[in-house]
Amino acid sequence: MLHKQDRLRSILRDLESCIVAFSGGVDSSYLALIAHQELGQRALAVTAESPSYPSHQRNIAIDLVGRYGFRHEFIMSDEMEDADYVRNPSNRCYFCKHELYTKLQRMADGRGFRYVVDGNNLDDTADFRPGRQAGRELQIRSPLIEAGLTKQDIRELSRLQGLSTWNLPASACLSSRIPYGSPVTAEKLRMIDQGEEIMRGLGFHQCRVRHHGDVARIEIARAELPRALTIELFDHLSREFKKLGFRFVALDVDGYRTGALNEALTQITTRFQ
Repeated sequence: MLHKQDRLRSILRDLESCIVAFSGGVDSSYLALIAHQELGQRALAVTAESPSYPSHQRNIAIDLVGRYGFRHEFIMSDEMEDADYVRNPSNRCYFCKHELYTKLQRMADGRGFRYVVDGNNLDDTADFRPGRQAGRELQIRSPLIEAGLTKQDIRELSRLQGLSTWNLPASACLSSRIPYGSPVTAEKLRMIDQGEEIMRGLGFHQCRVRHHGDVARIEIARAELPRALTIELFDHLSREFKKLGFRFVALDVDGYRTGALNEALTQITTRFQ
């Protein structure tokens, strides 16, 4: 595994300078740290802010910048201005990433950075990731993939580097909590973000709040689910989520799983095979 990290360091040195698309998640945090170690001021970590960016991710990003001294900037992304993104098709992420990567490429061109790099890892090549198509079209480099690093590799190497993000749950934009075909709105994203803040405040480590119109469907990791099964907590969640604008609150008995809303795509595909 350490030989993969050495390969990553070599790839980054060969880039000479780069902008890192940095969200504060496991993968981009590790990439930003190694880029900082290898390139110093010739690496710029850039975090895109928008209504779909979870507030706790922003706090993590700020903490890491302060702790490690990354060269870092925030920019505003405008995916909510794109009607194709807002209508929320199954390739929604393509439109988001295309908008963001276009901005980062312009920034790189204007400020003398040779490349824009993202935090995709080797496992992502086997998953449904329409955002990677945008990356390929705009010639975004994925050094973690080039170095052959899997998610588990990155977690372990992050731990060895002392990164606090090494054991964070998988992260994704808030729009991923809205079923495909249901329009993305700033109000829905606010409700989701605040709902997940409520769950974190209650001590749940791995959870998602899915927005189904009037219904908040809460997914909690199976290991944590027993702690949620009390009348007292049910009453608390009902009260707090209704304050956010939901009429009904449902606890998903299948628990948390990544890509839960992609299950509908799989069912449709299977039906017509």
